Amino acid sequence: LSTKAGSRSLVAAVVSKVKHINGRYERFLERTFPRFYVLYATFTGGVRALFLEVKEIQKIRLKMHHQRLSIQQLPYRDMERLRQFRRDVIKAIPIGLIAIPPFANFLVIVLMYFFPRQLLIRYFWTPSQQVEFLDAYDAIRRDSYPRVVASIALAARSLPEPQLQERLRELCAQVQRGSQPRVAELCAVRSLFSGSPLGLNKLQVSHVKALSRVLFLTPHLPAFFLRRRLRSHVLEIGRLDRALLRLGLGQLSEEELRAACYLRGLNSTHLGMPECRAWLEQWLRLSCQLQASEASLLANSMVLLSLNYL
Repeated sequence: LSTKAGSRSLVAAVVSKVKHINGRYERFLERTFPRFYVLYATFTGGVRALFLEVKEIQKIRLKMHHQRLSIQQLPYRDMERLRQFRRDVIKAIPIGLIAIPPFANFLVIVLMYFFPRQLLIRYFWTPSQQVEFLDAYDAIRRDSYPRVVASIALAARSLPEPQLQERLRELCAQVQRGSQPRVAELCAVRSLFSGSPLGLNKLQVSHVKALSRVLFLTPHLPAFFLRRRLRSHVLEIGRLDRALLRLGLGQLSEEELRAACYLRGLNSTHLGMPECRAWLEQWLRLSCQLQASEASLLANSMVLLSLNYL
């Protein structure tokens, strides 16, 4: 017992000494090389955050296994955590493959320094980079918004029912003038998005590509894969919406609320909390009324509800 106690004391002393030396080193960097210190602090903090995130993901997976839960049965935060972690892992795969050859680490460091938005996951972005990169991604998304609305208006011309055709065209014109549609107006034309020409399997390829950019999916795939991935992502957002409704918007932190809006098409980085909450409430009212067969309406509504915030 005394030997074990002595070993623990020795380990504690070593750990304390290492922390002291590391603290002095960090203060030296902060005073002498402030710009490098920001990168250093971001990297070390990112590694710690990623390590903790991996542990949380393991706990969620174990809970799913032991309780035999599907993803749809998870609480909102666990479901969102799994979704985001999966996207982070997919994004990190290219840089991991580049680092495999011998002596490729130096190339990886150079690439990560010059292309942080494209190659680094969110844990390794500085606070200023987070705002900058979210704006950059949203600018890419915004470029597709007019194409989506124009595609809906074009498809409306071939609808067989004149009354619904006129209603949808007026809705598109209203959005293009800067007015936000009401949930009731979108629900009034929901039947049009289940069959030709506005059903997800009937949309023009250019329309599907524009919606893929809105959801940050690559548009450079055959049409069959584009439609399949788009449906999968839209249904995933629908499942998250139902889990969020069970949780309640009042339970979300500011960061969670902004992230939820951003995922659903609204750039929340420069909006106030009341605006974000009001927009998300409207989105949930629409989303939770729709069925899986109405994924096309949900995808297009992401644009229609967000366009007037540009």
